[in-house]
Amino acid sequence: MTEEQLAALSDTLFSVAVALYSLAVVAFCAELAFGRPTRTPARQLVGAGGAPVDEPAAGGTVGEPPRARRLGLLAMALTVLGALAHAGVLVARGLATHRLPWGNMYEFATAVVLVAVVAYAVLAVRAPVLRHIGVFVLAPVVVSMVLIGLFLYTEAGPLVAALRSSWLAVHVSTATLGFGVFFVSGIASVLYLVRSRRDARVAAGATAPSLLDRLPSAAALDRTAHRTAVFGFPIWTFAVIAGAIWAESAWGRFWGWDPKETWAFIAWVVYAAYLHARTTSGWRGRPSAWVNVVGLAVMVFNLLYVNLVSTGLHSYAGVS
Repeated sequence: MTEEQLAALSDTLFSVAVALYSLAVVAFCAELAFGRPTRTPARQLVGAGGAPVDEPAAGGTVGEPPRARRLGLLAMALTVLGALAHAGVLVARGLATHRLPWGNMYEFATAVVLVAVVAYAVLAVRAPVLRHIGVFVLAPVVVSMVLIGLFLYTEAGPLVAALRSSWLAVHVSTATLGFGVFFVSGIASVLYLVRSRRDARVAAGATAPSLLDRLPSAAALDRTAHRTAVFGFPIWTFAVIAGAIWAESAWGRFWGWDPKETWAFIAWVVYAAYLHARTTSGWRGRPSAWVNVVGLAVMVFNLLYVNLVSTGLHSYAGVS
């Protein structure tokens, strides 16, 4: 295929991925509509010195209706197919341009969203109860993809001179991985805050059925947010360090408090604070979850405002 044909294929696969993700969102919504409340994994003592009583492992859904299960599996299949088409967007773009396919905002944002989808799919396979958060992951994915296509799209072309470095493969790749994982972690914390508030209301006597009862337990969501942040934090740390080394190679200094550098460091501090708070008495639970949500907000601000609005040495990473 010619370079023009590969570029056109990449654009087509982008639309296919959005369509498949949209269908997955519908299937996930239907799964929630036909599902039943999930039970929380717990070991409770019955009376003083009583024997422990085990709930289903991993917060699994108890007695899930067959129709809901089929819809959930269909949604996961559509998600995987969408991820394959999504990966094809970047592969075709890379082949068309003969370079790594994250040399501008369109490609970088597309890659970040792909990492988020893959991270969610891996979690859902390892812990099937997390399949129930699919609509809350895929809906933002669809919105992000639409906005990327509308406002960040850039024609396939060569790298700008400032990005022609071997550090592109190291720094931008790890930044993409870290951001995508933090995306899932942040959503898990948002859902944890929602689910824990719902549990508190139920404990206070508000027992009216709600779709929120079909979310995984608050404990499972908090654990997911923490584990994904633990996975993403060293990757983001390496990305910041690699960026500093690249800056020294390109501009003769490791750190210059450029807006992009500053906000990348702020994000690092926020996630370090979250991981510390998550293990600190008095900060566990909702307070630490809010710190994680702030971290996600900082990452999104760094991607959009700092790249597209502010001026600095990283301005070349904007829409071109």
